[in-house]
Amino acid sequence: MLERRPSHDDLIDHLVRSTALPRGEAARVVLDVLAYFDETTEEFVRRRHRELQSGGAVNAEIFERIAAELPHRAVAPPELSLRQLRRIVYG
Repeated sequence: MLERRPSHDDLIDHLVRSTALPRGEAARVVLDVLAYFDETTEEFVRRRHRELQSGGAVNAEIFERIAAELPHRAVAPPELSLRQLRRIVYG
């Protein structure tokens, strides 16, 4: 049996009508946004840690910032302590 993927044609059509994006780019933007919001909390924490660390931030600052960002995700996870965030990154 084939796996059915939801169609986002209506959203893509809207982006094409309301922006200067060609259809192919609009479809890519929709898929990028969906992938971003499909990230688990753990994936988000690890990704942000890598991004902030590569920008020169130190762990104390990184974990504080991640803790502040988590409640603003589309589906906010339960509040995590700084220790829990460190455990996600370092095991």
